[in-house]
Amino acid sequence: MATLANPESDFTVLPEMPADVFTAPLRRPAHVGEDWLEPAQTAYSRQEDGIWDDLFARQVDVLPGRAASAFLSGLDRLDLGRGGVPDFGKLSEELGALTGWSVVPVPMLIPDHVFFWHLANRRFPAGNFIRTRETFDYIQEPDVFHDVFGHVPMLADPVYADYMQEYGRAGWKAMRYNRLKALGALYWYTVEFGLILEDGKDLRAYGAGILSGPTEAVYAIEAQSPNRIMLNVDRVMRTDYVISDLQPTYFVIESFEDLYRQTVERDFDRLYRNLAPAFTYANSAVIDVDNVLHRGTQEYLLRGGRGSGAAPV
Repeated sequence: MATLANPESDFTVLPEMPADVFTAPLRRPAHVGEDWLEPAQTAYSRQEDGIWDDLFARQVDVLPGRAASAFLSGLDRLDLGRGGVPDFGKLSEELGALTGWSVVPVPMLIPDHVFFWHLANRRFPAGNFIRTRETFDYIQEPDVFHDVFGHVPMLADPVYADYMQEYGRAGWKAMRYNRLKALGALYWYTVEFGLILEDGKDLRAYGAGILSGPTEAVYAIEAQSPNRIMLNVDRVMRTDYVISDLQPTYFVIESFEDLYRQTVERDFDRLYRNLAPAFTYANSAVIDVDNVLHRGTQEYLLRGGRGSGAAPV
């Protein structure tokens, strides 16, 4: 059995969690094994397929001019709008031919070390359920639409696909140093809510949290409230983030090659030794080392955000 202290270099074996490493206390359903994989993808009803189709139609209407070219290319190549929730088997065949990734069904959010292990082996865990009509506009736990529509098209890009695998491998090191919060902030501000400056001038979204929701897709690119700051990995991993509302700050990359260089080539051992256990910077902060593209007004946040009914301006 591999351990976090000395993980196998090929990452084929799920690591055994040391007792002193804390992760979220998730209760594993009885029907799944240690890998948390469902025996099969859900057989979705006609009503559930209709929810996917309506969500898909809404997003493809809002994303042109706002989504990264790599995302739109992946969406087209994988043909996620062919009708109903995509079949993971067929999707994995197509994605595997492009970048060697597959999509695997899981029942819910899964433990960190299991999630990292799947990523390290180029498997993307996707929720095996879809939201209801009552939660059509917002669902807190990621469902199959967020996971497949928001994340999977980006995995058709070879450089981004490699970044995701390396992120999974980096997860074990973060747990050894008890710095999961810091690595989680990096995931949040890149994979979930990242922006890219295409051709040095066109701001676009590549993060799944932006791409799978219509309000944030517009807000992240066009609103005056949020900060937009060029990515600095050390700074991002010290930055708090908000889970249940629009982001006060977005971080911007120059290219996916730039993202790969800043993360995979960074000495994380050294970084983790110098990180405080808690976050250093508020999610709305602008600090002296920032390369700021747009300093936001923070009006949406100051008016109280989603709970107050503030306009996302």
